[in-house]
Amino acid sequence: MEKLTLIREHLNSLIVGREKEIDFMLIALLQEGHVLLESVPGSGKTWMAKAFAGSFQGGFQRLQFTPDVLPSDVTGIRFFNPQTQEFELRPGAVLTNLLLADEINRATPRTQSSLLEAMEEKQATIDGETLQLPDPFIVIATQNPVESQQGTFPLPAAQLDRFLFRLEIGYPSFEEELKIIRDFRGNASHKKEISAVASISEVQAWTQAAKKVSIHEDIEHYIIKLVQATRAHPLVELGLSSRAALALVHAAQGRAFIEGRIFVTPDDVKYVLQPVALHRLLLTGEGMLIAKPSEVLQEIAESIPMPVEAL
Repeated sequence: MEKLTLIREHLNSLIVGREKEIDFMLIALLQEGHVLLESVPGSGKTWMAKAFAGSFQGGFQRLQFTPDVLPSDVTGIRFFNPQTQEFELRPGAVLTNLLLADEINRATPRTQSSLLEAMEEKQATIDGETLQLPDPFIVIATQNPVESQQGTFPLPAAQLDRFLFRLEIGYPSFEEELKIIRDFRGNASHKKEISAVASISEVQAWTQAAKKVSIHEDIEHYIIKLVQATRAHPLVELGLSSRAALALVHAAQGRAFIEGRIFVTPDDVKYVLQPVALHRLLLTGEGMLIAKPSEVLQEIAESIPMPVEAL
């Protein structure tokens, strides 16, 4: 746990004012989930992902998505080598520990869907041959919400559901922005040096430990009540699925683990509820006119009593 604390401190020194987002990314790594970072251009999404990946001694690939990126660029391809007169495998970007899918909404739906198998099953199929991806494997994707509709392809609900968290990154505060310009104005590359703090074997050990964090039956019932309440809300057209309920369990376990506990509390569930649920919630036409998904989710959370029994 001391090493985990060290990583958090290291990342907070590299990335100004993103303590909560860093915690969510660590939770995703421990629970082998995926993260979608959404913010306006110039807010540091790509740097955040690169700094996060560089803090671990694992493989890292960055794939800049554009309309001409092919599915084979993501998963890989077999090509005929005229020198050896044999077909050879050229691995794609997914054959790594952490894949940065930069501006994922600029890729065509066919290319976006090539990530589905990798994200869900941790494998890639190339010309009928299935390859297991390295352990751990997570995707950190970025997208800009202010892009024009021309040349972009919004992620479908089925693919959004593969992301454990969707993190909407806002503007920094006055003090944070002042620290950014002071820290980076003398650096030609505008970046600090990244150093690996933890090994892959340590991450794998943390992953196994996080899965063993206990969750009381009352909290399981609390999670199910939250999920089912989204389906019954009059302003919600598409509520949370069973996969979302499981994502809440995993995220709450991860949050408890990085806080140094071996059990989940109701506060852990509330802490992870918004980033787990918002991208899985679809409001009705009327609902979109009178409320935001975050407001509906907050109303639902306040309507479900939290477990109060000593756990």
